[in-house]
Amino acid sequence: MDKIIGINEVVQHFKDGMTVLYGGFMGVGTPAGLVKCLLDSGACKLTLVGNDTAFPDTGVGPLIVKKRVGKLVTSHIGTNPETGRQMIAGELEVELVPQGSLAERVRCGGAGLGGVLTPTGVGTIVEEGKTKLCFDGKEYLVERPIRGDIALIKARKADRSGNLVYERAARNFNPLMALAADLVVVEADELVDVGELDPECIVTPGVVVHKIVVTGGL
Repeated sequence: MDKIIGINEVVQHFKDGMTVLYGGFMGVGTPAGLVKCLLDSGACKLTLVGNDTAFPDTGVGPLIVKKRVGKLVTSHIGTNPETGRQMIAGELEVELVPQGSLAERVRCGGAGLGGVLTPTGVGTIVEEGKTKLCFDGKEYLVERPIRGDIALIKARKADRSGNLVYERAARNFNPLMALAADLVVVEADELVDVGELDPECIVTPGVVVHKIVVTGGL
C-alpha cells in the first residue's frame, strides 16, 4: 500500500468533532503543514490533545485563535494568551493534566491498557472526579487512557514504509501520539527508500503509520 499522499489529500480525513492528537513542545515538533491543512478544512468543534498550544501563530495556536477547538487536553497554556482568554470566557473547555500523567495516559491508549496509577495530583484539584486506590498505605489516582481519531506527526525523515526518524528535541510527544490514534498522518521533511534509514535511528515503526506527506521542511 502506497502511504505517500499530497498535502491536499489530507483534508478528506478531517471531520467536525474529531479528537486530534499532535506532537510537539511549544510548536517545536508540531507539523505546521498538517495544522494548516486542518485549519483550511473548516473542521470545527475539535478535541485537541497535546502538551501545549504553543503561541497564537505557531504550532496548533492558529486553531485556537480561529476557534476551531471545543475541548483541549493539555499540560499548560501559559504561552498562548488566546487559549487562556477563551478558557476564562467559557468558550473553550480545557482539561489541564500534569505533563507526566498526560504522557502516560497517551501511552496507555497506545498500549491498550485500562489506565495508569500515579500519586501526582493526589490531594489537589487534579483528583476531582477520579478514582483513588491505596496500595501499601499510599494513595494513587487512576488516570484513564487517551486515544484519538487522528494523530498529526512531524518527522525529519520517513521511508516509504513509514519508518520515522525525528530531529533532536522535535521528537517530543510525537512517538507517543503515533501509537494512540486510529489514523496516523505524518509530515516529513524528507522521504527516503526502504533500507536507507539506520535501524538504530528509527523511533516510530512504519506499521503504525498510515499516510505520509512530504513537505521539504516547510
